[in-house]
Amino acid sequence: MEASSHGYDDSVDFTTLPEPVRLEDTVTSQETREAPSPTMGRDADTEWLLRNSG
Repeated sequence: MEASSHGYDDSVDFTTLPEPVRLEDTVTSQETREAPSPTMGRDADTEWLLRNSG
């Protein structure tokens, strides 16, 4: 049997699923950090008022 380009044998019938993995058994593989503020610390409402009050 020859594997296709994605590495799986297309002739295999997946009639049974593997055992489920509990969430407690999983581990993150990448460090996370807080997302930056989309307003970058500026007050968008005040800037809008100053731009459009002329």
